[in-house]
Amino acid sequence: MAFDKWDKRFIELADNIALWSSCYQDNRKVGAIIVRDKRILTTGYNGAPSGITSCVDKGECLRRTLNIPSGTKHEMCYAIHAEQNAVIQAAKMGVSIDGATLYCTHQPCAICSKILINAGIKKIIYKEPYPDEFALKLLDEANVELIQYKE
Repeated sequence: MAFDKWDKRFIELADNIALWSSCYQDNRKVGAIIVRDKRILTTGYNGAPSGITSCVDKGECLRRTLNIPSGTKHEMCYAIHAEQNAVIQAAKMGVSIDGATLYCTHQPCAICSKILINAGIKKIIYKEPYPDEFALKLLDEANVELIQYKE
């Protein structure tokens, strides 16, 4: 697939939004943008829910402390995934994301994939792969277009 200047802009913006993450580990800073018709509908980054102390402020990553392998036990983390936060923001603000595209720094996990499918996301463009084969199966079965961004 040939990417255009808009894809590049939205991926770069997702990278920038990832910097807002309150995840303790630099390699897990994730940013997401939901777009329709070249218009940004919502954004999200991974971080602790409102009112919960973040891992950065705690000075440790719970997953690393408990030695939890990547791609497993997503519930054992203080952070909400960037994709989830983008969908939550849409719900909170009353913004329909049905038929939209998600730009994300990382491929969504299975939990995020199920949420995105039911929210009506039709295309996902991501940069970094994620070790979750089940997510790929879900997105394929739901006919969500999944494209890795490469310059």
